[in-house]
Amino acid sequence: METIYTFARVERKYFIDELAKKRLLQRTRGMLIPDAYGKSTVCSLYLDTPDHLIIRNSLDARSYKEKLRLRSYGTPRADTPVFLELKKKVQGVVYKRRVSLPLREAEAYLDRKRPPLTGQIWREIDYAMQFYFWPGPAMVIACEREAYTWAEDPTFRVTFDDSIRARSNALCLEAGSSGEMLLPQGLSLMELKSSGAMPVAFAKIINELGLLPTSFSKYGTGYINALTAKTTVKEPVLLKGAMKHVSNL
Repeated sequence: METIYTFARVERKYFIDELAKKRLLQRTRGMLIPDAYGKSTVCSLYLDTPDHLIIRNSLDARSYKEKLRLRSYGTPRADTPVFLELKKKVQGVVYKRRVSLPLREAEAYLDRKRPPLTGQIWREIDYAMQFYFWPGPAMVIACEREAYTWAEDPTFRVTFDDSIRARSNALCLEAGSSGEMLLPQGLSLMELKSSGAMPVAFAKIINELGLLPTSFSKYGTGYINALTAKTTVKEPVLLKGAMKHVSNL
């Protein structure tokens, strides 16, 4: 049985090192509460065209971006619920449309062996799949995530993604979460997710710690690293502007 989810929110991203993360969690003790997922391994199978049109458009765009992916928490089995997602970003606001269904049924849909069900969210996802002429598995992105909500406003979420990794082989979620690291050791990606402004108390702490917002795409960085792997570049490649923010931590 499919379950439908929709989200519309603002997302802000920050690079944060181990010391700054420790200080932030200490200062927000009692205000940040572990959410229902708590600590988990997040695995995402990104779908794209053979020429990577979706991620190239996303990297080039300013006001509109979109991605298609299949997401699991941990390594799934055939009957494990997973999320088939269409994620759009329009003028800074993220709109996520996703359905939850067993992995075997999600894979059957992606293989065009079962039709979508009825409903607005399924129609949006199916339209995107047809628009891109049925994109296939392109990259697996995984990370170790800690997720929190704000005690006084559960709609405000904070996540810390550690050990962000990517692979462009073994393109299925059943193959686990292995991959090449995308960020330097000791650096995490903090994401703030809310339907409005962040809590004043949290904003004050962010400012006092000197954390600066950045633009970072896990799939985009994995795609760029895969391209640069054809050269002699050995260090992980961050998107433009990322290292400037890292140096300010």
